[in-house]
Amino acid sequence: MRKEWILRWSFFVFGLIILAFGAALTIEGELLGIGPWDVLHYGMFLQLGLTIGSWSIIMGFLLLTAASIATRKFPKVGAFLNMLLLGLFMDFFLWLLPSIDSFIGALSSFVLGVVLLGFGIGLYVSADLGSGPRDSIMILIVDKTGWSLQWVRNGMEVLVLILGWALGGPVGIGTVIIAFFLGPIVGYSLPQCKKLLNYLLAKKEHQTLAA
Repeated sequence: MRKEWILRWSFFVFGLIILAFGAALTIEGELLGIGPWDVLHYGMFLQLGLTIGSWSIIMGFLLLTAASIATRKFPKVGAFLNMLLLGLFMDFFLWLLPSIDSFIGALSSFVLGVVLLGFGIGLYVSADLGSGPRDSIMILIVDKTGWSLQWVRNGMEVLVLILGWALGGPVGIGTVIIAFFLGPIVGYSLPQCKKLLNYLLAKKEHQTLAA
């Protein structure tokens, strides 16, 4: 059991690191636009200060609180760690990465960032240690209304995109690309990450029995 938890937490934390790195890369490649939620975080950073990662944490906390009140359930510890670590890792990578001024540099950064976003989500979700704040509120709305998951997700992203754009966040063709192509990347990465996790868990169990 202990080895299983080590594996699951490794997938979870490493997935968040990759996800944060991907988000930071797309933000550095902002000439093309960034993801809807990051448009909101970026806009709040421009208007109110703090850091982009800080606003990711603050918005995550507000969403988790709303979901907790509505469901009268305390969120899983993974949801809190998702909220906290993602913002911290994002700020670290944004501090670490150099500024990008050329279109080719922005394009390369953006494309790599989108791919890493998809695989980071696949890794952390496969650990099954708790949904992130945004996913938690999305699932709550679906459960309460019976609306389609896809429509609820798209509606949330359009809403935060409009709000972020109004605050001055960078919107462009890249924003549309993330909205349409991130889902298929996650659709590929999540099953692969689950297979890898199950393989490693089975291998650990076999080694334990053999010992």
